[in-house]
Amino acid sequence: MEDRVRFAVEKLLNVAHEDTGQGRRVANFLLAWWNAEVHGGFDLADLFAVDREVSEDMATIFTYLAREEDAVHPTDYRGEIEEIIERWRPLASRV
Repeated sequence: MEDRVRFAVEKLLNVAHEDTGQGRRVANFLLAWWNAEVHGGFDLADLFAVDREVSEDMATIFTYLAREEDAVHPTDYRGEIEEIIERWRPLASRV
């Protein structure tokens, strides 16, 4: 993963831990990437409800994923993703 992508992921992880509407939307984005079937999808309209910097970080990840030949998941951040699952999807499995 390129440094700019890693930096965007880390910034989004920090936002997803916040107990705010923006934190919820970022969590939805990250969890859709992690496992949309289990944790739900991401509503693109939510891009209009987050700060510009946050939406740009999301765009960085979209662009990165679009250029990859195979599915890529943020496995290096599994622990943080699991914390976000506990916070925003407490009834979901950690799949």
